[in-house]
Amino acid sequence: MKDLHNSILVGRGLSPVAATTDNTAYVSQILDTANAAANEFIWLAGSIADADVTFTLLMEESDAANLSGSNAVADADLLGTEAGGAPLFGSDDKTGKIGYIGSKRYIRVTITPAANSGNIFLAGVWLQSGLRTGPKSTQIN
Repeated sequence: MKDLHNSILVGRGLSPVAATTDNTAYVSQILDTANAAANEFIWLAGSIADADVTFTLLMEESDAANLSGSNAVADADLLGTEAGGAPLFGSDDKTGKIGYIGSKRYIRVTITPAANSGNIFLAGVWLQSGLRTGPKSTQIN
């Protein structure tokens, strides 16, 4: 029996919002990594109207719950690369991911568009596995 359901925890990363038509950054919820050995951010794109928009993805880490004193995650502590995990102007209806294997307790992802004049629909989730204690019994977090 293969049971993914009881071995993962899914959390809000980026809530769906009205389309962004400028270069406003998408900043994820801060994730507490204390209960999980594996932490992944997954973004979901809807329509990306601007044909030349570019995106920069940044993952930050800190031992402070509010991310004070945060720093950019070292490449050695990422699964994948920030450049490879960022959306592209042609990422309509696609998904992307970036993982964290560092030692800090809290992490956050920021996705920043540049040269955007069209609509962008972007949302995201945190996925955690290797849980030290079982996931919440509810299906909605």
